[in-house]
Amino acid sequence: MQCAIIKTDEVSIEPFRKLFLAAFNNQFVYDKCHYYGWAGNYLFIVNGTEVGYGSIWGTNDRSVPDSIFECYILPPYRKYVDEFFSQLISLTQASFIECQTNDIFLYELLCRFSDSVKTERILFKEHIETNLQIPGTVLRKRTENDTLNSDDGDHILEHNGSMVAHGGLLLNYNFPYADIYMHVLDDYRHKGFGSLIAQELKKAAYSMQRVPAARCNINNTFSKRTLEKAGFLPCGFIQTGTIKTSRNE
Repeated sequence: MQCAIIKTDEVSIEPFRKLFLAAFNNQFVYDKCHYYGWAGNYLFIVNGTEVGYGSIWGTNDRSVPDSIFECYILPPYRKYVDEFFSQLISLTQASFIECQTNDIFLYELLCRFSDSVKTERILFKEHIETNLQIPGTVLRKRTENDTLNSDDGDHILEHNGSMVAHGGLLLNYNFPYADIYMHVLDDYRHKGFGSLIAQELKKAAYSMQRVPAARCNINNTFSKRTLEKAGFLPCGFIQTGTIKTSRNE
């Protein structure tokens, strides 16, 4: 048996990525790395047969790829995972592993190959339909008359004619998921508008044949409660671990 790794392009790993995303069956927040050219990709080969891939990117500096964020190996060849992962670390000189904990395959590697693990964000999936209502409140599309920044979202929550929150849907992740984001204006916080706009953005996602998803900072308990009230359920975490310089077998 001879395991080898070669640097490759997006086209070469596409068949394996389709298998990975189908098996994963969740929103994959690192998917955009492949769309924007941020990922460095490596094919895994056993005796001349391509059997999987790994991907790396620069967490804080896109020009310095230092974090492994994706790994997939065909099931019959997963007995060689330690060899491939060790080679990937050595070849790329990666310092970190970034992982969604609901990506069980990479999460297990994070636990074994890294330490100083830091939990950064909570991931949420759609759970139940809610029927939150605040009289006089509607969700509408943003117009050119709204005074907002370009990245503030294209949906406005209006209460009695005044804007109380805004948000939108990010579609630069694996289909069919849509990532919800929102912001409640300071004067209207803690009044239920956050959960209401999250609920209405879920409906907007479904109207586009998308599945809503969301995330928030691990320490943002207010956002967590807001999303749960809108029918979301925590489904994992985003963690980063420092790759060990030596590892006990």
